[in-house]
Amino acid sequence: MAHAPGAIRDGILEYLSALGRDASLGEINDALTLKLGEVPPSSVRSYIGLNRETLFERTSKGRYRLRVESTGAIQHVKLAPAVQIGKSQLFHANCFDWLSECKPNSIQAVVTDPPYGVVEYSEKELSKLRSGKGGVWRIPPSFDGNVRAPLPRFTTLTENERREMYAFFKRLGVLLARALVPGANIVIATNPLLSHVVASSMSEAGLELRGYLARLTQTMRGGDRPKNAHHEFDTVSVMPRSQWEPWVVLRKPIEGRVQDNLRKW
Repeated sequence: MAHAPGAIRDGILEYLSALGRDASLGEINDALTLKLGEVPPSSVRSYIGLNRETLFERTSKGRYRLRVESTGAIQHVKLAPAVQIGKSQLFHANCFDWLSECKPNSIQAVVTDPPYGVVEYSEKELSKLRSGKGGVWRIPPSFDGNVRAPLPRFTTLTENERREMYAFFKRLGVLLARALVPGANIVIATNPLLSHVVASSMSEAGLELRGYLARLTQTMRGGDRPKNAHHEFDTVSVMPRSQWEPWVVLRKPIEGRVQDNLRKW
């Protein structure tokens, strides 16, 4: 199978960068096959071998990671649960770090509501949240006497912030594609303004887009008039009130037929 020039190179660099640690040649080849289709193992070995002195370093037999100037002390995430309640196990860790340490093909499904704006949790925006002035966070109006928690305004995201968000979810997709069993589903909460970014970035990571679930909800915001001109243009709305949330459904590609995949996994 022919690949675009640089596709295998970019795939190897992207995978090891997202993983954040070393990987075997087999793991790297599996990740590229998931993203690009069938990739000859010899192509992976050849590229890593040719660039071993500049881009990669060998950590043990058949295992490589991206070369860094100063590795320092390598810290491995503790995979033991911090809390166990009945059959539930809770882990206290950075999601990306934890997923990179999981065994490949070990997770059956994922349901998640991540920080899909990313920028709202920067120190700059959190300081504005605490002060209650400016920034991406807004204070919704009180409703029935209850004061609601601040919510981020995703209409304020810049083009650079959207690119950062795309990279965030692409990295998540790469890590999930490694950890999930073939055929496993991912259900990920988002909103009508950003669902296309989440779906496209995670699809590019090698996952299949399978559709959307609709969570019916009515936001407190909507029907806004033009700012500082709401009397002049009192029949114009710049933002409709949302009545739903799209939850993106993705799947790790199956092996063979669905029935064969289910029997194996």
